[in-house]
Amino acid sequence: MLELVGVTHRYDDRVVLDLERFQVPPGAAIAIVGPNGSGKSTLLRLLALVERPTQGEVRLDGVRATGPAARRRVTLVEQRPVLFRGTVRENLEFGLRLRGHGRTAVTRLIDDVAERLGVAQLLARRRHELSDGEVQRVAVARALAIEPDVLLLDEPTSSADRAAAQTLYRALAAERARRPLAICLASHQLEDAYRWADDVRALADGKLAPVTPENLFRVDLPPGESLAGLKHVCVGSIEVATNTDKTGPAILAIPPTDIFVSREPLASSARNVFSGRITRLSHPRPGVVHVAADVGVELVAVITEEAVRDLGLMPGAPVVFSFKASAVRVF
Repeated sequence: MLELVGVTHRYDDRVVLDLERFQVPPGAAIAIVGPNGSGKSTLLRLLALVERPTQGEVRLDGVRATGPAARRRVTLVEQRPVLFRGTVRENLEFGLRLRGHGRTAVTRLIDDVAERLGVAQLLARRRHELSDGEVQRVAVARALAIEPDVLLLDEPTSSADRAAAQTLYRALAAERARRPLAICLASHQLEDAYRWADDVRALADGKLAPVTPENLFRVDLPPGESLAGLKHVCVGSIEVATNTDKTGPAILAIPPTDIFVSREPLASSARNVFSGRITRLSHPRPGVVHVAADVGVELVAVITEEAVRDLGLMPGAPVVFSFKASAVRVF
């Protein structure tokens, strides 16, 4: 168990992370999602013991994590990883040699992990001969070669094409099946997060969001009393009606399960009705479909596969999203 307990982290006077508890259980596959600046990278750096929290502590197996012994069990691959001088093979050898592996064992381990990550053809190349996506894959291979207990990945597919991303996710799944490895991954790709992770957690302004990761927006709530109990908030090019008396900067969340999907406007009491076109359909798990639509801002709704068939939904088709003001959460 790797965990943050009572952690508040600041850069100068700005609080960037405020978490009472964040746990990574043994063997877990966790995806952290959220907008830029939400604290994802900082969270990973604290878990990796690269930075010390301003307040609170990092624990490993219930004990405060400090020193080289704890660092050897947790490995972080950052979004823009740095490779050492030399070839890709020499990069992959480095950590294994530090741990005392013999030449034969090192060669076997490197050839195996390079094949699994699709970088075997890169072993003789140097950093300047690699694309950004290849550097990311090499860095993940280097991390897996030393077999940490916890692997932390910050946007590991941000420079990868679809095929390379799928190779990475398959390799991670195979590694978890082979041994008790916990993985915590920060990603902007919600569909990948749902497909790959067992547990998807959302961050917003350094705090865990109490709702699912989709449809989170930074907004500025206007001052003054709500009209008829409602306040209209600008989100992209639309105005969303919500029940709130708060003012100033906030996070507005629209739970995707509370959005009604139809081909024509419904006769209902919903104060928020927006027409647009479907941008994509995804299937994170059997029987469930995520419908993304551009209605002036991209929103995601969750419906059943049966509903998709009944409505004849497909990318590019017109659609209407409706939701009640009471469904909109502000925090």
